Amino acid sequence: MSRAGDVSDVVIVGGGAAGLSLAHALTRPGAARPLSLVLVETPRPSLRPAARTWCFWQEGPGDFDDALVASWRRLRVHGRDGEVVEGKLDRLRYKMLRSDGFEALVGSRLAALPHVRLVEATAETVRNVAGGAEALCVTAGGDRVTLRGRHLFDSRPARTLPPARSTLLQHFEGWFVRTSAPAFDDDVVQLMDFRVPQPAHGLAFGYVLPLGSQNALVEYTQFSRTLLSRPEYEAALEQYTRDVLRLGRFESHSAEAGVIPMTDARFARRIGPAVHRIGAVGGATRPATGYTFSAVQRQSKAVAAALRDGKEPRLPAAHGRRALAMDAVLLRALDTGRVNGPDFFTRLFRRMSAERVLRFLDGRTGLREDVLLGLATPVGPMLRTAAELPFLPRSPFPFPREESTG
Repeated sequence: MSRAGDVSDVVIVGGGAAGLSLAHALTRPGAARPLSLVLVETPRPSLRPAARTWCFWQEGPGDFDDALVASWRRLRVHGRDGEVVEGKLDRLRYKMLRSDGFEALVGSRLAALPHVRLVEATAETVRNVAGGAEALCVTAGGDRVTLRGRHLFDSRPARTLPPARSTLLQHFEGWFVRTSAPAFDDDVVQLMDFRVPQPAHGLAFGYVLPLGSQNALVEYTQFSRTLLSRPEYEAALEQYTRDVLRLGRFESHSAEAGVIPMTDARFARRIGPAVHRIGAVGGATRPATGYTFSAVQRQSKAVAAALRDGKEPRLPAAHGRRALAMDAVLLRALDTGRVNGPDFFTRLFRRMSAERVLRFLDGRTGLREDVLLGLATPVGPMLRTAAELPFLPRSPFPFPREESTG
């Protein structure tokens, strides 16, 4: 079976955060005429990531608040020596979504629109063709389907990483726990807790997202070059929940794990005239933190605005040049060991307000604020690292076995 004759305005490959966010942005009211849209998602379980958590910060209500699991107004960082740095968010809220809830919410909205077609198939090839682009797909039953559009947006994970000067992996495992007695302050996110054993290279921290006084997602995270074995993640979580958080008796009812490349590689956002890459494969992940969801929303809204106005949908860079330059310096400084990661982040949150740090991570600070943030870091090692970056070669990095976005 082949549907080669129909040409849509837009074909989106992938029904994860990037694909669904773009589809949602494209179908919001405001266009002179509704854009015809095809969203193709693979039916193959092996190609679909497990349910996972996305966190981001936002001012005021958002488009996906109906699917929020929780939100918080305070952040806490624990230094290696037990120092507690806590910051209150004024306008911003730190928010948590689960991917399955997000997919159900946006999917139900799209299913009600007559100009949107949802196709279950695996895209094997995407390519530019005369007048647009096409995705060559195969259904679960083995039928061949060709989906054509004037523009195609591809969110499938890359098989290789572009060459980079510095690449670290943010890898983690988390447990959803329920304690037998109240153990969590449900208004405070434990953003970074460095009271865990540190690896020889990189850094490690605990991360606690409270979902009530007795419920939370507790994660152990490393920034390093290599992954751990499953027993090693479990041992680290055992130590963190028992010896640091002292949760007492609890049950773990589900788990999640992931790997996010943190790299100063240059990601191509466009492949030919009509094929665009979106999401992590298009460079939406913030190199120094691994956060992706907010950048995906900015890119999606920019593309939707251009298409609604009849303009060429040039995907904007997810992060500004100055922010990327600062991230490249930090990655290199962490990778070489010139900067002690736990001390660096504890010092940053001690000297700057939590809201200012988050606005910097979203690229919403001006030059003066960026200078102040720079002065809050170890200036000597950072300047030395910045001076050497232009002379460093870019080299390949072995791609991790799995990928998730936070």
